[in-house]
Amino acid sequence: MKIIEIIADASYLDSIKRIAEQNETPDFWIVSGEGEGTRHVVRILVLPEQRQVVLDALQGMLQGSPSARVVVIPVEAALPREEKPQEETEPPSTTETTREELYNSIEKNTRLNRNYLLLVILSTVVVAIGLLENNVAVVIGAMVIAPLLGPNLALALGTALGDTDLMWQAFKTGAVGMVLALVLSVFIGLSLPLNLESPELLARTHVGLDSVVLAMASGAAAVLSMTTGLPSVLVGVMVAVALLPPAATLGMMLGAGHFQLAYGAGLLLAVNLVAVNLAAKLAFLMQGIKPRTWLEKEKARQSMTTYILIWIVTLAILLVIIYLRPNLFH
Repeated sequence: MKIIEIIADASYLDSIKRIAEQNETPDFWIVSGEGEGTRHVVRILVLPEQRQVVLDALQGMLQGSPSARVVVIPVEAALPREEKPQEETEPPSTTETTREELYNSIEKNTRLNRNYLLLVILSTVVVAIGLLENNVAVVIGAMVIAPLLGPNLALALGTALGDTDLMWQAFKTGAVGMVLALVLSVFIGLSLPLNLESPELLARTHVGLDSVVLAMASGAAAVLSMTTGLPSVLVGVMVAVALLPPAATLGMMLGAGHFQLAYGAGLLLAVNLVAVNLAAKLAFLMQGIKPRTWLEKEKARQSMTTYILIWIVTLAILLVIIYLRPNLFH
C-alpha cells in the first residue's frame, strides 16, 4: 500500500473524498488546513491496484489548480492488516507501479551529466581489463556499474507514453555513452596488446539466434521488474544482456586492426540493442503502460506502432546477416 497526499484548496475536499469513496480505498483523512482561503492536506491510503486509477482521477480534477500538489508516499506497514476478499470479481493488476513512479525512476537514467560520463569511462576501463585478462568477476562487475541499459529502457517508456522529450533525451544520452565507450575502447586497443586467446574476449565476437533470444528475454524482464516493483531483478538483467562488453570488444578490435572480429562484436552489439528495445516496448505495451488522456494515448499508439515496426524490421535484417555471416568470409 501507499499514501497519496493531496495539497489543494478547500473547494476540492468534497471531490477528493468522492474519488476515495468511489474507488473503495482503505482509508481517507484530512491532515490539516482550516478556512476557505487556505490549502488543505488530505491523505488517501490506496492498494497497489487502486493507485493508478486514483492518481488519474486526481490529476483530471486538479489540472485547473496551479497551486495543487499530489505526492505519493511509500508505506512500510499498516495496521490493522487489510483483509482480502475470498472471491475477487476482477483479477488484480499485474502492474503495481504507476506511470508517474515509473517515469520518475527511469527519467533520472537519461540525465547526461558528469556522473553518467564517469560511470561510462570507469566501466569501460574495468570491462576492458576483465576481457583482456579473462577475468569473469571483473567483467560482471563492469556490467553492473555500466549505465548504458537505463537510456534504452527510458527510450522504450518514452515511446509507450508518446513523450518525445523523454525519447530524445534517452536517445541522446545513450548515443553519447555508447560513442564514449567505443572511442575509449579504440584507444585501449591501440595502446595495449590484445589477448586473442581470452575466452571472455572471443565470446563477444560471436553472435547467434541464442543471443537474440537472450536479449529479448532480458529486455522484457527488465520492464517486468520495474512495473511489478522488483527493481533488484535489474541487476541480473544487466549481467545477462550487458551492452558494454560487446561495445568494448568492438572498439578494441578496431583499434588493434582485427576487423573480422570487430564485425562479430559489432553485430552482437547491434542485436543486443535492437532486441532489448523491441522487447522493452512490447513489455510496456502488454503491461498496459499508457498515457492518461485520450489525445496522448493516440500519439503514443502511433509512435509505439511506428517504433515497433522499425525495430522488427531492423532485427529481421540482423537475423539475415547472422544467417549469411559464415558465407561472407569464405
